[in-house]
This record gives sequence, C-alpha cells and structure tokens, in this order.
Amino acid sequence: MTEIRAGIGGWVFPPWRGVLYPKGLPQAKELHHASRQVTSIEINGTFYGSQKPASFRRWRDDTPEDFVFSLKGPRFATHRRALGEAGDSVKRFFDSGVLELGEKLGPILWQFAPTTQFDRGNFASFLELLPRKLDGREIRHVLEVRHQSFLVPDFIALMRKYKTPVALVDSEDHPAIADVTGDFVYARLRRMVMEEESGYSTRALGAWVKRFETWSKGGEPDDLKRIHPDAAPKRPRDCFVYFINGAKVRAPAAAQAFLKRLKG
Repeated sequence: MTEIRAGIGGWVFPPWRGVLYPKGLPQAKELHHASRQVTSIEINGTFYGSQKPASFRRWRDDTPEDFVFSLKGPRFATHRRALGEAGDSVKRFFDSGVLELGEKLGPILWQFAPTTQFDRGNFASFLELLPRKLDGREIRHVLEVRHQSFLVPDFIALMRKYKTPVALVDSEDHPAIADVTGDFVYARLRRMVMEEESGYSTRALGAWVKRFETWSKGGEPDDLKRIHPDAAPKRPRDCFVYFINGAKVRAPAAAQAFLKRLKG
C-alpha cells in the first residue's frame, strides 16, 4: 500500500514555541511532540555537517513507530564542480550512523547549489555514486535542482534511467519540475504566507491534496506541466510533502491541515 506523508523541516524553531509546542515544553521534548502532530520531518542539519550515531538512535527512539525522517545529504557532496568526485563525502555520510534510524529512514534529499547547471555526464557520475542498498535495505534518493537549465527533457530522461525522483519545489525562486522520474514523489512547498492561518489557502491546500492523491494512485495531475513529452508508467507511489520556509511559523499548521484534508 502507498502512503502520503506530510511534515515540516526540522523541529527546533523558536517561533513554534507556543504555536506548535505548548508553552513551557522543554526543548528536549520538542521532537517527541512534533512527531505526533505530523507524519514525517525533513532533517536539515545533515546538510551542514555530520551527526553522531547516538543522535540518529535518539531520534529513532523518540518518534512513533510509523514515523519517517527524510535527510538532507551533505553539501560537501553536492556543492562542487565535479560531482563524480563526491564519493568520499557520500560514503562518510552513510558511515555517520544514518542507518541507525532503521525503518524510520526515508528519502535522502540531495540539494544542489542554485548556480549548478545541468550537465548530463556530471550528473550521471553523481547518480552512479548513490548507494541503492545498504545492509540489506533499500535506500531512496531524490535530487533538488535549482537552475533553469534543468528544464529540459534530457534531464528527465536521465533521472528516469536512474529511477530517481526530482523534488518538486513550489516557489517563485525555483524551477518547478513535476515530471515523475522514480517510484515515489517528493515535494517541498515554500509559498506559505502569514495572512493564512494554515499557511496556504484552503483552495491551494485542496489542490495539493488532490495532486498527491493522483500521484499516489499512479496518475499524474492534469494541472501541472510536464517537461518530458512522455508520461511516467502508471503505478502507485509513496508521496512525501514538506512545508518549508515562506512564512515558516505557519508550516506546522499547513502540514496538519493537509493531513486533515487527506483523511477527509
């Protein structure tokens, strides 16, 4: 069965105290609380530096049984000119204790610099480095690209060859890539505004829920433009959606409203 998970980026954000977190809740208990309000959290700290195995174990043990984390891969791997030389950084990342999350390890998000342009050979070299299985378990990867040069069918064809999704980013500052290129869909929604209690308007949230229901059932939304002329094969897919940035204080409410509408 497929799942649609919705969540937020991280859990330590002072403006959420008194909003997501009850007043007076100790910071040490914030992950425990947040993980019971949403169904997934995207960890950003792994982008900036290595974490300790004990941290991954603590996060695993502090969250519900059916909870899932996605992790940002390290910038040392993605923010370089020759991507095929990132092998050591990728290995160090997985050796840092990532697998201590066990069944709660979700997709790994590899985010590239806004200035990084599409070069088929360069990206193929990077995709070759990504482990697809470790210790007998499948590892899921997703790439976030931020340059207009990726809006070409050749990039979509490359990602389909490696069966790797491209993150769909809802933002004025990012190219929107809605093509399905892997066996799951991953989105980062960044247009939250303070004027809306749930970050996104009721209408906008409803539209996103409908799109994810369509992806989950194996289809493709008819209101999002594809880059590649060919649709992806029709098959059910897991989906991950994170409410990130914009009016970040609204992110928990947006994720909760999304999940409520999803249940229906």
